[in-house]
Amino acid sequence: MKYKMLVLDMDDTLLTDDHTISNENAAMLAKAQELGVYVILASGRPTPAMIAYAKELQLDNSYMISYNGAVITDLKEDKVIFEQTLTQQQIHELYDYSLKNKTHIITYLDGKIVSETDSEYIEIEKNITGLEHNKVLSFKDEVKSAAIKCILLEEPAYLKEVEKDLRLAMPHLSVCMSKPFFLEVAQNGIDKGASIKFLAEKLNILQSEIIAVGNAGNDLTMIQYAGLGVWVDNVDPELRDKGDVIVASNNNHGVAEVVRRFILN
Repeated sequence: MKYKMLVLDMDDTLLTDDHTISNENAAMLAKAQELGVYVILASGRPTPAMIAYAKELQLDNSYMISYNGAVITDLKEDKVIFEQTLTQQQIHELYDYSLKNKTHIITYLDGKIVSETDSEYIEIEKNITGLEHNKVLSFKDEVKSAAIKCILLEEPAYLKEVEKDLRLAMPHLSVCMSKPFFLEVAQNGIDKGASIKFLAEKLNILQSEIIAVGNAGNDLTMIQYAGLGVWVDNVDPELRDKGDVIVASNNNHGVAEVVRRFILN
């Protein structure tokens, strides 16, 4: 099989634990691009927190999927070709839900993380994205427009229970875990798999010609959609049997292994 698209989750997949791209991964991705393969970054991260990595990999003629699929950017034209937001009302309802269920909640406005509270988990999001944190007196007063997504944050075991409840309480929204302490919420129908489908159709690439690589719940739709769905070895344990192949971990150049095994050979 000649693969034409390689879709990569970033945190805990392409990136090592210190949020860098290993030399091995970078070298292999350069070889994939030389063969004409589209290398697509697909992350829950906001768009501004992905650009530097796209530049580092020289993905100037490719595309980028951010906010868990809610935004697709054409990097060659430097323009957004797809965007789907939550309404102000939906965000306010999520805020009420988070208050009732005792979780923290954040959204993104004007390139900043917005919340009413501080939390060790919000600190992690700040460190991952490099975005400024705008802590406000009133979340609802601050959010007066649509925004792309929200994240509910809390201790992992508790948040897993909240996830189950939220799916039942708001079946009209897209809900997934990106880290054990990040419960991501986007507009109905928004996920990485749907965005890859959108791009594949635009580029006339068959489903069977796509490889997707991930590690967490928010990657599951793209792993299931791709012709070859690959987990890195540090995948969440309950997902291990839901892909086609498992490669080395994010810290052991799993992405390089994918290119070597399935694209160069």
